[in-house]
Amino acid sequence: MNAQAQHYADKLAFEIDSWDLSVAFAAGERVVVIDCDGIGCNASTKGALNMSRLGFRVKELIGGLDWWKRDGHPTHGETAQAAGAACGCNEKRSEKEESR
Repeated sequence: MNAQAQHYADKLAFEIDSWDLSVAFAAGERVVVIDCDGIGCNASTKGALNMSRLGFRVKELIGGLDWWKRDGHPTHGETAQAAGAACGCNEKRSEKEESR
């Protein structure tokens, strides 16, 4: 495998998307998840590096909390969101079906 392909294979081993994370949570897996709030932020990468050096199993959440919410996964706390699509795509589909 060339160096570039190996880089991406290694990178995928340490990233997780919201669907895979929700599956891991449902299976009771214990994993530390880190994310950044911004496309230009690499604090999650630096944090993941430091935590992995301490022995933690760490994954960077692709898209961060923003995409976790957009993908309809629940959150907790003062600004909690229930599970379900937050994009409104189900509502738009219903309107289109009603107009037929």
